[in-house]
Amino acid sequence: MKRLAGLSTLALIISSTAGCGWVWGPNGYFRDRGSDYLEATQTAPMQLPADVASKRLDPLLPIPRNVASDTQKGEFVVPRPQQLAATATATDFSLQKSGDARWILAQRSPAEVWPIAHQYFEDNGFRIAEERPQTGEFNTAWQRIDELSASMAKRLTGSGATADAQTRVRVRIEPGVQRNTSEIYIVSVERPSGSTADTDFPARTTNLGFDSALNDDLLASMNRSSEKGGSVSLLAARDFDTPNRVALSTDGSGNPILNVGTDLDRAWSSVGRALDQGEWRVEDINRSLGLYYINLAEKAKTPENEPGFFSRLFGSAPNKEQVEARAERYQVRLSKVGDNVQVTVEKNINTVAPADVARRVLGVIQDNLG
Repeated sequence: MKRLAGLSTLALIISSTAGCGWVWGPNGYFRDRGSDYLEATQTAPMQLPADVASKRLDPLLPIPRNVASDTQKGEFVVPRPQQLAATATATDFSLQKSGDARWILAQRSPAEVWPIAHQYFEDNGFRIAEERPQTGEFNTAWQRIDELSASMAKRLTGSGATADAQTRVRVRIEPGVQRNTSEIYIVSVERPSGSTADTDFPARTTNLGFDSALNDDLLASMNRSSEKGGSVSLLAARDFDTPNRVALSTDGSGNPILNVGTDLDRAWSSVGRALDQGEWRVEDINRSLGLYYINLAEKAKTPENEPGFFSRLFGSAPNKEQVEARAERYQVRLSKVGDNVQVTVEKNINTVAPADVARRVLGVIQDNLG
């Protein structure tokens, strides 16, 4: 206590003498010594005895020649550094490559990318034959190159496309690895002119020149749209990634199940988003097993639910032991059954969740899938 009082007294004395020149002034004890080097004088090199072998020492920190004049007096003000010139600008769209595979990465959600890609193909003369917003896909009709817009026909012919062949294109927009990103894949297929064979799309690009030209032109079009700051239609947001059918029912044992009418990839994405919009915390996921791990005793991780500064400071936020003691952990499982996906709630891999808990969780998912 005496030591603390002494330090307080010393601090008070120093602060009370702040206006005294002998403490803080240019000649004071605590003066700024940043410009002392301007007063430095050069001394003669050190001389060694004649019988001592010496080796030349080069200075580690040589003084540059373009320094201020040695006649300058007073405090030297260091100039502000020059502003760096930006050599590149970040864009929302970029081309990705892996071997022969090429795709476009968009820093936007699939629902925002869908209308842009859809409009691009229509503007260039492609006729949309099939479209499935729920799975992020649309296909164009069989067309010759000369049926497309003049600029597109010229571009594709220059890429080596066969002028008299018929071509159709499939565009697939998938959710990216990171939230609110998308990956756009383009694949085309050809058939001889006059043929009526319904050729299936290949699993990966086989017409490299044609598909590469479409990727490059679509990327340039998207970047131009982004630079202009044009508005993006979100009309597809309501339908994209939303299952056609969602029905809450029970299985043969009376356990609640949610039937989702879509493929497993889209169901995984849409159920995950539905859980994020719910009131409970998603603690972990396992994509390979189709599992979301939730804790009903904890609120979702949102800024408004995070403890504030004073809560953390004064210990009102729960500690790890308290969180574990009140935990109500369940797992939401997605299973492929025929053309649908079944969503169930389990306590663990061997035990189903109580019916009231499962019905409450599945009901929230169902409401957020609409």
